[in-house]
Amino acid sequence: MARLAQTAGLTDVQQEILSTVRDFVDKEIIPVATELEHRDEYPQAIVDGLKELGLFGLMIPEEYGGLGESLLTYALCVEEIARGWMSVSGIINTHFIVAYMLKQHGTREQKDHFLPRMAAGDIRGAFSMSEPALGSDVSAITSKAVKDGDEYVLNGQKMWLTNGGTSSLVAVLVRSDEGHPEGTAPHKSMTTFLVEKEPGFGEVRPGLTIPGKIDKMGYKGVDTTELIMDGLRVPADRVLGGVTGRGFYQMMDGVEVGRVNVAARGCGVAQRAFELGVRYAQQRHTFGKAIAQHQAIQFKLAEMATKVEAAHAMMVNAARKKDSGERNDLEAGMAKYLASEYCKEVVEDAFRIHGGYGFSKEYEIERLYREAPMLLIGEGTAEIQKMIIGRRLLEEYRFQG
Repeated sequence: MARLAQTAGLTDVQQEILSTVRDFVDKEIIPVATELEHRDEYPQAIVDGLKELGLFGLMIPEEYGGLGESLLTYALCVEEIARGWMSVSGIINTHFIVAYMLKQHGTREQKDHFLPRMAAGDIRGAFSMSEPALGSDVSAITSKAVKDGDEYVLNGQKMWLTNGGTSSLVAVLVRSDEGHPEGTAPHKSMTTFLVEKEPGFGEVRPGLTIPGKIDKMGYKGVDTTELIMDGLRVPADRVLGGVTGRGFYQMMDGVEVGRVNVAARGCGVAQRAFELGVRYAQQRHTFGKAIAQHQAIQFKLAEMATKVEAAHAMMVNAARKKDSGERNDLEAGMAKYLASEYCKEVVEDAFRIHGGYGFSKEYEIERLYREAPMLLIGEGTAEIQKMIIGRRLLEEYRFQG
């Protein structure tokens, strides 16, 4: 149907998966998304449908009950889901990052224990790096783990957990000075713990509290929460990978993949905004003709479509780079930066095309206008992406004087 954002070189299996997801989005997500979003209601029926489709295990290896698909396939599915409702893509993406970290860095016991149930969607994942006073400075983490026999005792407060309430497994990054002498670089004294809990709010296990949902401007439906650890005891065998001090690198690997998925979300939201804008421009008449016939609107549509296409191409390139086994932090940073910025601009242009009606909650573009800003900060702000891109460019183009 759509001419924009096509991906060359897909296999028959990939095309079949994407076609199935696209049909699900059109039939099960788009018709109900705005109503659920306005009520800030968790999309349980949609999530159950995605579970039946096997999307919670899309990138989990077949030996653990997943589909064993590539990051590209996953990113393209996320793009389609975000086109329907960005919040649903967030539910999937956060779960996926935890599964990816387990697949890449977990011990054999950890993989055997968690991945089959994650592939089935019976365990839902969340991950936690940020803290109330942290911002983008991960090295300033103050939450701490102290060894006590065969357990660690965790204390501290974490912030901005997507799936914080509905998840049953949280990958939590904390400081762990045990085995790391004073003066060790901060990023070398961090550890990721796999914390199991009951879904819900309040005290979800002894020493662990999920206070409740954070009220947000957009990105509603999905639960975003704090996490408070007060004497939380975690067995030593729940250190991701079995060795302390590797948490920062594990999390950054997960976030790097997450940036591809945030780029995919930006592409999906931008596509939907373009669809809404180009449709409305052909339905709305002024001065005796459809506004799509006015040159000013045609210019705007041309710019929007070009941005959709460019962002999609960069996202696909970043995913394929990661799938090849090559380092892709440069490509992922560029894709995330461009896709989120272009998403904001395309959504705003579609909003302008709608005129006063874009300000009405009856129109879908109003929801998109509130959702797009989250992509500017998720998985690292534009400024953080520029720092990553700049440093990598200086590595690649080092002047030999």
